[in-house]
Amino acid sequence: MKTDIILAGVGGQGILSIATILGATALKEGLHLKQAEVHGMSQRGGDVQSNLRISSNPIASDLIPLGGADIIVSLEPMEALRYLPYLSKEGWIVTNTVPFVNIDNYPDTEALMKRLEQTGRVVAFDMDATAKEVATPRSSNMVLLGAATPFIGLEPSIIEDAIRKTFESKGEAIVEQNLAAFCAGLAKSETVKK
Repeated sequence: MKTDIILAGVGGQGILSIATILGATALKEGLHLKQAEVHGMSQRGGDVQSNLRISSNPIASDLIPLGGADIIVSLEPMEALRYLPYLSKEGWIVTNTVPFVNIDNYPDTEALMKRLEQTGRVVAFDMDATAKEVATPRSSNMVLLGAATPFIGLEPSIIEDAIRKTFESKGEAIVEQNLAAFCAGLAKSETVKK
C-alpha cells in the first residue's frame, strides 16, 4: 500500500485536521507515515498545504515529487488547481466547488472547474451545502475527507475511529456532527465520480 496525498486549502478550513485524522489512522494500521506542511501568510485566509505520504514500506522523503501525487484533496478549487502539476497521470482530484474568494483577481469559477475536470478523474461538489444539510457548515472538511476516502486506501471505519478521538474533547455532539459529515461525503463521492 502506498498513497501520496496533497491536502490543500485556505487557512481556517480544517485541512490540517484532515491530515491529523489520516495520520492517526495510518499509525493505527501500522503503516509508515511522512508529512510536511506549508502554512500561508496568515493563519486564516492564506494558502495551507500538506504533503501526506502513507505506505506499508518505509518512506525516504516527506515531500511528494511533481507528478507523484495519487490524490489532491482540496477544500477550495483554486488551491486544487495550484497543485495540479503534482498529480500523477492516474491520480484523482477531490475538491469542493465553492471558492474562497480572498483575492481581487480570483479566476472565473466555471473556467477553473472546467480545467480541473480536464484531468478526467474528479470528484467535485458543493461540500459546504452537504455539510450544512447533515451537520454544520464548519464540518465541510469532514465531508471532503469522506469524499476522498475511496481513493486513499484506508478503512472508513478506522478513519471514523480517528475522527472520534480527534474531536472527543469537544463533546459528543461535535463528534456526531463530524461523523455525519464524513459519512455524507463518503456516500456522495460515489454519485459524483467522473
